[in-house]
Amino acid sequence: MEGAWVGTWRPHPRRGPILAEFSTPGPKYGLPGTTGHPGHDPTMERAPAYSFRGTKCPTADSCSPGPRYLIDSSITKTGKHVPPTALVTARPKTKIAVTPGPSDYTTEPANKHVYLSAPANSMVSRPKDLKSFQTPGPAAYTLPKILGPRTAYTHAEPCYSMLWKSQYQSCFQDLAKTPGPAAFQKVDMDVYKPKAPKYTMGLKTNPVGKGMGPGPADYSLGKLSVTKSRDPAFSFGIRHSLYKASLVPETNHD
Repeated sequence: MEGAWVGTWRPHPRRGPILAEFSTPGPKYGLPGTTGHPGHDPTMERAPAYSFRGTKCPTADSCSPGPRYLIDSSITKTGKHVPPTALVTARPKTKIAVTPGPSDYTTEPANKHVYLSAPANSMVSRPKDLKSFQTPGPAAYTLPKILGPRTAYTHAEPCYSMLWKSQYQSCFQDLAKTPGPAAFQKVDMDVYKPKAPKYTMGLKTNPVGKGMGPGPADYSLGKLSVTKSRDPAFSFGIRHSLYKASLVPETNHD
């Protein structure tokens, strides 16, 4: 083995992996792969898998049977082409219609519409009797009843019906069909006891005018003469005209 010396020892090639170089247990455990569909790592997301189908057979350039069959020239893509031709056939036979002659008509009944004729009455057989009328007889009518609650023209007396015997508290009464305690609803105590006052809990109202209270300048003190004595006040009147007579006589100036 040849190589450079490092101090007192010569380095040699590594024989295998050193455990100190790995933070995992090493190749002892095999982790599942992250590719493919089967055996995928369950901790990783798996993308949808698609399978590849085989390739199709190469299509031939021509699918015709070739010159094996002889196709007539009158055969087209829409069918057989037949040109219009005229056929020479025998003369068709004509059917002779048997029409009535002059002797087949009788004009005597029509003469009365053309010529004047006397009135004539024809003798006919006696007509058959009409269907007999099925009128109701005396026994077909029924008089209205005079007994019972619903009478037509008489005053009905009070009627009473006979009922069967009551089964209440009898030996034949089926006590299993009677309602139990759970069949009755609970009666409110306010029905037979004094009713206590009730109060409803409403929503909490917001304080009115929060932060918008009036200041000192919003109040008007008004006139203090209501609570205190008022000083004499004088009002200024209008200016009088020079041509208007004075209300104070001049003799009172002295």
